[in-house]
Amino acid sequence: MIVQQIGNQSPFTTKDGSTIRSILDRTNAPVEKQSLAEATMAPGQSTERHHHKICEEFYFLLEGDARMEIDGETREVGPGDAILIPPGARHQITAKTKLRFLCLCSPPYDHADTFLD
Repeated sequence: MIVQQIGNQSPFTTKDGSTIRSILDRTNAPVEKQSLAEATMAPGQSTERHHHKICEEFYFLLEGDARMEIDGETREVGPGDAILIPPGARHQITAKTKLRFLCLCSPPYDHADTFLD
């Protein structure tokens, strides 16, 4: 059984500029097909607009309000919202307030699959 405590994970900055703490991924568990991380952003902070050629992502907002843009479509999002980001979709999230969300990637997150626009 693998159980990871988020408080034991060190934060790092991804290629798109967000700060994440991996909860379960290839670095801390025998993960093959997905990864789970917590992302945090300060008010006014945006990720770099980017896309993933292979990875499908889900964002699940835990706290804060943001503006989500996917392939030119923009929507206001907040706690309880789940967002699907298909492979190849260009996307960017901008925090309106302090933001905390879960990010699930399949296959697991990989810097090499992040392409800045």
